[in-house]
Amino acid sequence: MRSRVRVWLNRTYAENVFFMEQLRRNPSDRAVEIHATHGDADSPVLAAADTAELEPEGLSPAGYVEYALDQCRRRGIDVFVPRLHQSTIVAHRADFESAGTALLAPTPEGTAVFEDKATAYDAVSSVGVPVPPWFRVRTADELVAAVEALEAGGHKACFKPATGAGGVGFRVITRAPFSLLHLNGFPGPHVQLDLVVDALRQAEQPVNWLVMPRLEEPEVSVDCLTGPDNRLRLAVGRTKKGRRRGFTLDERWLAPARIIAEGFGLHYLSNIQFRMFGDEPVLLDVNTRPAGGLHQLSLCGVNAPWAAVQLALGEDPGVIEPPFLGQDYAVVSGPKPVLPSVPVPREEADVMPAPTLPVEMEPVDTAAAALPL
Repeated sequence: MRSRVRVWLNRTYAENVFFMEQLRRNPSDRAVEIHATHGDADSPVLAAADTAELEPEGLSPAGYVEYALDQCRRRGIDVFVPRLHQSTIVAHRADFESAGTALLAPTPEGTAVFEDKATAYDAVSSVGVPVPPWFRVRTADELVAAVEALEAGGHKACFKPATGAGGVGFRVITRAPFSLLHLNGFPGPHVQLDLVVDALRQAEQPVNWLVMPRLEEPEVSVDCLTGPDNRLRLAVGRTKKGRRRGFTLDERWLAPARIIAEGFGLHYLSNIQFRMFGDEPVLLDVNTRPAGGLHQLSLCGVNAPWAAVQLALGEDPGVIEPPFLGQDYAVVSGPKPVLPSVPVPREEADVMPAPTLPVEMEPVDTAAAALPL
């Protein structure tokens, strides 16, 4: 019997409960045990794991590496999937290898390029991948100049932090004055230019924003699996247009994703997003980690998390072709259990074994599930 595989996910997204489920239901019928750590005791990933711990707060990146190495040694971790402090962790790959742990993460060079979106746009455009027009903005005057330049070209301007993930901080600029119309319905991403300018002029520190045209749908998110030899093993696009989701193998999306994944050392799982600028697909963002929606590839008969773990263990699965493309679907929310709400002092929060039954757990509405349309 082949030995079990011990996998650790640190401070990851709630949707990765599905990542964990796919590892356990792997087509190799290999025993998998999952360790999870998080700073939030109510994270569903803690309840879904076989063993779980609360992470210490206030660690520097270097201190976190020492904490992570200790976790790997104590827990016998075979494969570590880092999200928090990924760039610092991958710089210590050799230390983790000495501890017997493979990092399921890109090269240090790959993570460095894509930590800053402006740096990323410069880098990918140099290898022929189309990017939208963009401006790096730090002050109110720079913002106004960028917005005016985009509007002169007939575009609607938007901005987002040059560093960050998950759409945090994304806003669309409007010149419409604030009125009751903006208080109807649910809050949206639109913000008045004059309010943003006033906020910037009152701020004590400059911002680091990327200002660009608002790009059009469809949004295509290409999930990539790349080996440490820089060769792509899997690429499938997930399309998004309004509520509707689907899949694509169209080379308009896959070809530029392949250039990025193979050319910048994005080993193992990455997610490369595109939108339309006029009639041309352009790069939107690059995530050097597994996407929260990666599990949706199961609708195409693909278990990408397990294939990535195999690669990390040196068991090359070869090029993976989806046996079929799943039908269009919608994403809905559903309950996932969390651990019992018992206050746990940090010094006593060493181990929290995941309970087998969620009898005393309260559901949280954070898990994205796919339903066909």
